[in-house]
Amino acid sequence: MIQLHDKQFEIFIKQEIIEDKIRQMAQEISKDYEGKCPIFLAILNGSFLFAAELMKSVSIDCEITFLRVSSYHSTTSTGKITEVLGLKEDITDRDVIILEDIIDTGLTMAKIQEQLLGKNPKSLKVASLFQKPEALKTPIDIAYLGFELENRFVLGYGLDYDGLGRNLPDLYVLHEA
Repeated sequence: MIQLHDKQFEIFIKQEIIEDKIRQMAQEISKDYEGKCPIFLAILNGSFLFAAELMKSVSIDCEITFLRVSSYHSTTSTGKITEVLGLKEDITDRDVIILEDIIDTGLTMAKIQEQLLGKNPKSLKVASLFQKPEALKTPIDIAYLGFELENRFVLGYGLDYDGLGRNLPDLYVLHEA
C-alpha cells in the first residue's frame, strides 16, 4: 500500500505482466506492419513508459513522435482536450499508430483521431495499454490493446494522480476502504 496526496493505492498489475503484454503487442504490430515504416504518435505524459517499452520490442523500421494533450483533473476525466504540444511531422499518406496509456471515456481519443484524420494519413490505428470499457462515452476502435480494466482509478506505469505516481513500475488501483 502506498499513499499519494490524500489517497491510498494498492498494487493491481505487476510490472512484469505489463511488460510481457507490451512485448506481445509489439510482435503483433511488427507482423502487421512488416515492410512498412509506421510513425508512432505517443500521447504525453502518460504513454511515455508504454511507448519506450514498446519501441524496444518493435522489430520493423519505424519513427516516433510525441503529442501532449490533457483531459484529466485530479481523478476525473474532463473530456476536454488542451493541446499543449502539437504535431510537427507531416503524416500525409503515412501509417500512423497512436500510442495511449489509457482510454476511459474515449472523448480525448475521439478528438485526437478527428484532428489527425484531417491531416490525411494513409492509415490511423490506436494502441492503448489500458482501457476501461465501462467508462466509454464514445466508441473507440482499439487495434492493439493491453488490458481491459474495471472503472476504478489507477496510477503507475506512466499514469499519475495530480502529478505523482508516474514513476511507479507497477499499476496501482485506488484502495477502497
